[in-house]
Amino acid sequence: MKTLNLLIIAALVLMSSVGSAEAIPIPLRGVIEGFYGTPWTFDDRADIIDFCRRNNLNSYVYAPKDDPYHREQWRKPYPPDKLAELEQLVAVAQKNKVRFIFAVSPGLDLKYKGAAGDEDFRLMIRKLDAMYQIGVRDFAIFFDDLKDAKGNHHESGKAQAEFLNRVQKNLRERYKDVAPLITVPTEYFYLDMIKGGKLKAYTRDLAATLDPRIVVLYTGRGVVCDGITDSELAEVNRIFGREVGIWWNYPVNDYPLTPDGNRNVKLALGAIEKLPSAKMTAIFFNPMGQVQLSKIALATGAVYANNPAIYDSAQAWDKALQEQFGSLAPQMRIFAEHSRHMENSWAKVGEPDAPEFATAAFLALNEHNFAPLERQLYETERAADVLLRRLPQKYLAECKPQLEQLRLIVQADRIALESLRAGQLDSRLEGLRKEIAANETQAIISEEAGRKFIDDVLNHFAKPRRK
Repeated sequence: MKTLNLLIIAALVLMSSVGSAEAIPIPLRGVIEGFYGTPWTFDDRADIIDFCRRNNLNSYVYAPKDDPYHREQWRKPYPPDKLAELEQLVAVAQKNKVRFIFAVSPGLDLKYKGAAGDEDFRLMIRKLDAMYQIGVRDFAIFFDDLKDAKGNHHESGKAQAEFLNRVQKNLRERYKDVAPLITVPTEYFYLDMIKGGKLKAYTRDLAATLDPRIVVLYTGRGVVCDGITDSELAEVNRIFGREVGIWWNYPVNDYPLTPDGNRNVKLALGAIEKLPSAKMTAIFFNPMGQVQLSKIALATGAVYANNPAIYDSAQAWDKALQEQFGSLAPQMRIFAEHSRHMENSWAKVGEPDAPEFATAAFLALNEHNFAPLERQLYETERAADVLLRRLPQKYLAECKPQLEQLRLIVQADRIALESLRAGQLDSRLEGLRKEIAANETQAIISEEAGRKFIDDVLNHFAKPRRK
């Protein structure tokens, strides 16, 4: 009987331990300032580093595409004032126990061979040495976005790998406290690594040559894609012969969402979702230029990165909204629901915008069931009005055009709904649609929900009537 009791106790302990699996954070987890457009200010960066500390993210990657000394003029040293600012920022990161990862993107014109190659290697080491002197211990060299107008690139994977290996060897022989390099290849998403079912020469050569200690980042099947599965991650690990890391392009919004080429006009206010639960070496979330509103998605990313195995995106999103907006969280949730999904011809990421609203609009148009949409319109308009009046300025400065656009869309939706109810198109609707379309150079929101309902109703009344 005593033995039986011990077995029962042991079984209960085992069941308890399985039910409360210990969190296993991703080793390198943080924010990468890697977007195109106006870089963040010092205050923005210091703020996001503090945010990382508070959310148990341990890394910030400095890689703003439009910092000339990061990319286009990478050979030039930072001017004294800029270097002093970076030194101060490194100190902020050290105080917050956040790794400051300094990145350079030399691929636009880097020379690999001969005297020119040796000179560029010397200039790269000079650049990194200057950063070491101000306290940087983590470095990255990126080779992304090197394609020509036809979508081709002419990079040598072997040459790039040899350059990276040479840099790593130089740094780690002289500085024992420098971490392994981090890189992004030129073929940095899976569908660009493969052609005709076979590995392309660039990726094959880079993977075969690259020092196994160097961390490789990739973005998924595409540049901006709808999630990464465990099996997809495992396949890329196999290609590179190591655990790769993820550069995740959400909530970044530096790419056009309309044929007019407008950028940064839709806000990505949803949760991080559909990422692997399998072990990985690193994950970095690429934010929007709008630093405050980026924190919604980044906070959910922090929850994911600290325990991928049990991550619940909806729960994390609710928690982020409540913690960041307090009493305004219900209104912010309604607004954010209309601005989550990012999609164009080559990008698709984020949950659908306002699905309940879209369902209510469908019922109104197709079944003449108007009550659900009337309720959605009331709640959405009220949320926009409250936020425009009460949202703190630091947030309002980043989203006022989108809030005003949403309120205008609701106004047009009301007229569209009344047109359906009356069985006759209100002449004001077309004018409002044109005003909304003109505003889309500054603000895009609710394309497949509130915005779509306007077009659907106009198309409904444009159809020939049966006699």
